[in-house]
Amino acid sequence: MAAETDGVDLSDPTASALAHFGNEVLLELKRTDTRASELAAVAHCHKTLVSKILAGDRLASRQFAEACDRRFPDAHGRFVRLWRFITREAYPPWFRGYVELEAKATRIRLFNPHLVPGLVQTEAYARAVLATGRPPKLETAVALRMSRQHILDRDEPPQVWVTLDESALRRTAGNAEVMHEQLGRLLTMATTPPHVVQIVPAGHSVYHAGTSPYGVLSFADQPDVVHVDGFPTGYVTCEEAHVAEARSAYDLLTATALGPDDSAVAIESIMKEYT
Repeated sequence: MAAETDGVDLSDPTASALAHFGNEVLLELKRTDTRASELAAVAHCHKTLVSKILAGDRLASRQFAEACDRRFPDAHGRFVRLWRFITREAYPPWFRGYVELEAKATRIRLFNPHLVPGLVQTEAYARAVLATGRPPKLETAVALRMSRQHILDRDEPPQVWVTLDESALRRTAGNAEVMHEQLGRLLTMATTPPHVVQIVPAGHSVYHAGTSPYGVLSFADQPDVVHVDGFPTGYVTCEEAHVAEARSAYDLLTATALGPDDSAVAIESIMKEYT
C-alpha cells in the first residue's frame, strides 16, 4: 500500500499530510524548548522514530498523537485531530471510503480464504504480509493497517465476525513466532464477546463465496454495504442485489464452518503447531 507521500518533497511542510503533521510537532518542540528525546520518552518510542515523523517520512500512531497532546497541553487535543486527518489522507484514494465506512459500522462480517483479515492482524503478521508486495514505504503501510484497529478499543466497538478457511491459519506469514502470536490474537477475539470467529475445516467447500476476500458492513442508520478485496484495487458496493447475495453467501459459510467454541479449539490446536 503506497502512501500519499510518494514523489513529493517532504522538506516542504505543505507537501503532504504526513509532512504537515511532522511540522506541527516540530513547531511545538521549538515553542516549548522540548528535545525530541523527551517526546520520545513520553511516547514510549525511539528517538529515531520521532525524527522520521518530524521529517514526514513515517505515519505517527494514534498513541504518538495522544502523547503529543499530553506533552503539549496548550494544543488542546490538536494532534489527535490531525492524526485522524493524516491517516485518512495517507490511504490510497480508492480505499479511503471503505476505511470511513469501517469506522462507522456497528457490525463487520469478514471472510478470507487466504489470510487473517487486516482488521485483526498483529503488527508482525501485517508486516510479513505487506512485505511480500515490496511496498516503498513498508512501515507506513503497517502503521496504516494498525491504525484501523483503534475502532476495536472503543467503549462500544463494532461486533466483528470473522470466518476463515482453515488454510488461512496454516499459510505461514513470517515465521512460526509470528504465526503463534497471530493465532493467539485470533483466539482472544474468538473467546471475547461480542466478537465471533469461525473456521471452515479443510476439505469443506467454500467455492460459493468466491475466491476474493470480502466483508459485509452493517450500520445503525443506513443499509449494509459490501467490500470486495481485489487486485490491484478493491471496491465497495451498496447494490441491493449484491448485498443480499453477499449476506446469503456469508450465512452459508457460517453454516459450513465449525461453531464458535469448536473454532476456538481448532485455532488453539493449530497454534500449538507453531510453538
